[in-house]
Amino acid sequence: MKKCAQISIQGKVQNVGFRYNTQVVAHEHNITGYVKNMRDGTVFVEAEGEESDLEKFINWCQKGPSWSIVEKVDIEYIPLIGYSEFKIR
Repeated sequence: MKKCAQISIQGKVQNVGFRYNTQVVAHEHNITGYVKNMRDGTVFVEAEGEESDLEKFINWCQKGPSWSIVEKVDIEYIPLIGYSEFKIR
């Protein structure tokens, strides 16, 4: 069953390749949606995919690339949107 999640990631997550690596991992797990930097220094992700793939993707977001420092991740599940690809915004 497909699910959609909004993920807000706090910590040292900007200027460390977080968005690019998020896109790579999204493609590996067949996740659609987008990732963007927010003005408050967080990274925001909207991600859609099969529940098991989405779970793996969220687990990666809780760690991020090796040079990032993820301090807090907030996840909220929302209705499906129907993204066709994963983009960096």
